[in-house]
Amino acid sequence: MTGKKYTLLLSLLLVFVSCSFAQDSNSSYDLRDSSLIPAKRIPQHNEFLNNAYPFPAKPRNELEIGVKGGLTAVAGDVRSWGPTGGFGIHVRKALGYVFSIRAEYDWMRMKGLNWQPSSQSIKSVRELSIYYPAGSTFFYNYKTTIHEASLQGVVTLNNIRFHKSKTGVNIYMFAGIGATTYSTFYNALDGNTPYDFTDITTRFGPNGYTYKNRKDIKKAIKDKLDGSFETMAQRDPSQPTLGGAPLKPSAVFGAGVEFKLTDKFNIALEDKFTVSKSDLIDGVQYQESSVAVQTRDYDSYNFLSIGLNYNLGRRAVEPLWWINPLDYAYGEINAPRHMKLPKPVLDDADGDGVTDQFDHEPNTPAGCPVDTHGVSRDTDGDGVPDCKDKELITPTQCQPVDADGVGKCPDPACCKEINAKLDSGLVGGGTGGRGRCSIGDLPSITFKGRSVTLNKDGQALLATVADKMRNNPNCKVAVIGYGESSKSAQQLSWDRVNEVIKYLVEKEGINSDRFIFRYGQSGGDENTIDLKDATGEEGPNAVPAPHPNLRKR
Repeated sequence: MTGKKYTLLLSLLLVFVSCSFAQDSNSSYDLRDSSLIPAKRIPQHNEFLNNAYPFPAKPRNELEIGVKGGLTAVAGDVRSWGPTGGFGIHVRKALGYVFSIRAEYDWMRMKGLNWQPSSQSIKSVRELSIYYPAGSTFFYNYKTTIHEASLQGVVTLNNIRFHKSKTGVNIYMFAGIGATTYSTFYNALDGNTPYDFTDITTRFGPNGYTYKNRKDIKKAIKDKLDGSFETMAQRDPSQPTLGGAPLKPSAVFGAGVEFKLTDKFNIALEDKFTVSKSDLIDGVQYQESSVAVQTRDYDSYNFLSIGLNYNLGRRAVEPLWWINPLDYAYGEINAPRHMKLPKPVLDDADGDGVTDQFDHEPNTPAGCPVDTHGVSRDTDGDGVPDCKDKELITPTQCQPVDADGVGKCPDPACCKEINAKLDSGLVGGGTGGRGRCSIGDLPSITFKGRSVTLNKDGQALLATVADKMRNNPNCKVAVIGYGESSKSAQQLSWDRVNEVIKYLVEKEGINSDRFIFRYGQSGGDENTIDLKDATGEEGPNAVPAPHPNLRKR
């Protein structure tokens, strides 16, 4: 029967555990809500809200009331006779997130039965010796009713959590002091006469009271007892009484686990152990020997229970043992609502306008323009930053460059031949001609899409072309555009060539007679306009530069 009771209790526990996990919540209360703070802690609350005190005030929290019922047993001189049970009620209040106090009252009923007979010790028990004279046999049994009131300190073990806001399972331990009254009675009479156990002693004999035979012996005894428990058990007349029953101090301790159903209800499974300062809870204080000797141990009893608890209160948070005190701190770190955060300052050690965490060149020299990654600009890609480059646009064929970014352009074979002819007077009208042209290599201008507008880089390149033309007044320059595939491509080539010449004429003051106009050429990029030395040259689509505002039709 006892085994079935424990099986049922375990089944209920598993159901409650599943419910508690289903109801687990990750929410917490709002620390800024002044209605949750008791009046005596409002000054601290206001200081906290004004960032004058680092710790929030403890909120008003609900009171827990609970009822429970379960199985009981006495650990004494007489073996327990179960199942027996009891019930209890309690009130619990949190003093902090870990510690709380609990006042509890329990009513318990317990029984006991020895399956080994006694003969010597009953001589010293006045209440039994009246009915069982010397030489008689008696099987000690009892039924007792216990009333216990206690005040306990409860310690919560698992509400401070680092990886989760809250939990639906609360594990706790408790200990405290109390007062116990007990009323113990023997079943000593069959009606008005003592029991005759001769048939049992005859059946099992002096050597038959073994552990192997205990079930048969207990069954034989129970069949004989009438269940009246009519004889008051032995008591110590020196003990105080309450309501006619002995009153003794006691110490309680135990552990339990609560499973949260909702924010108001939870189920608790608990085991409480009570040590009393009495050896007569089971009605026996003697051990069996040739002479009755008192045992040295006090009786104790156990109460294994399951209970339903309810949180009671208005304008209050749930009991603090359900709240994780780290929830506020982690919440502020994740999404600050109360913290006063300083204005962010992003370091820029080299002062180039790009903060250090995005700067790919953390030690850019002062005054050097940089790109969006904090890297010094190098327009011509010669490895010398613009701020140190004395030749801002160095053609690729003239690289590598010196420390000042100045390149050395090689003379092609054709140029050597032309120079030789110029020197000999075969080109350019001999000694009476224009003289030798040494303008060198000229850059290319790139347009984007179908644009015919020069960008700043293009204007900078044309400025270098104008300088070279001023330094070489005998040189002519061919402005070459590509795109012979269609009329629209030829028109775009015309417009771009015209835009380059127009810029050099109007903005740089170069005479238009010094340009050879070539458009719609093959063999080049349609978005590129090439500038080349054209002194004495003629070719297909080579015409003198038109008026700058003239458009091809």
